[in-house]
Amino acid sequence: MPRYAREYQKSYSNVYHVILRSINQQEIFYDNADRSKFLKSLKESKEKYQYDLYAYVLMDNHVHLLIMDKGDNLSKIVQSLATSYALYFNKKYERIGHVFYNRFKSKQIETLPYFLNLVRYIHFNPEKAGICGYSEYNWSSYQGYYRISEFVDSSKVLKMAEMDSEDFKDFHEEYRKMKKFIVDEFELENTKLNDEIAIQMVKEALKVENLVLVQNLNVKSRNKKIAQAAKIEGIERKQLARILGVSERLIYRAVKSSKKDTEK
Repeated sequence: MPRYAREYQKSYSNVYHVILRSINQQEIFYDNADRSKFLKSLKESKEKYQYDLYAYVLMDNHVHLLIMDKGDNLSKIVQSLATSYALYFNKKYERIGHVFYNRFKSKQIETLPYFLNLVRYIHFNPEKAGICGYSEYNWSSYQGYYRISEFVDSSKVLKMAEMDSEDFKDFHEEYRKMKKFIVDEFELENTKLNDEIAIQMVKEALKVENLVLVQNLNVKSRNKKIAQAAKIEGIERKQLARILGVSERLIYRAVKSSKKDTEK
């Protein structure tokens, strides 16, 4: 079973924006049955881990979630969602392999204005993508603010925002009047692995307790380990060179050598 690694700093508010992206930007929802299955898994994980769900949207190849993680279970929450859906998806479409990237993206949310703008941004994803108007989309939490929802904690958001449902609608309409959709602030695409997380990922991939041990291996074994580490998604060679204590040129040679050995 794949591990879904943490890529987030601890939030004082325990509120996080989480993005689950598919492997190679492939579609993960082919029909409404697929979307319904994911929402069922979402509901089940919410009941199990007792987190608040403030907003969500299911897009063709990714999912946005805005949650309050009361029990410091963020990795477990993501793993339960990803694993449950992957088992369903692979069985239905007779495929094998990962559906989501093992390393999920998240950001801690500490201020109310950012939080409210993020709720609005999540709901506008379908309109931004040219699918349909945000209020017409059936696979986001927006409509849960206007009807009884089984698992969206909409009343808590409205209370925090000091809004009623009409105010909430006006708040969203204001977003449409802006000259362009806000993207960079909320997409998390520029989030890079810090060295602490990168080191842990390399240790797990190479099955070593201390990365210094890699330098002390014989040349062939060392190059094999370095080439293996160079395949880890999200770690750039410059960062890998820094945490392994080797040069980028050595990494290049190790990868090249590994390719030659594979081709033999």
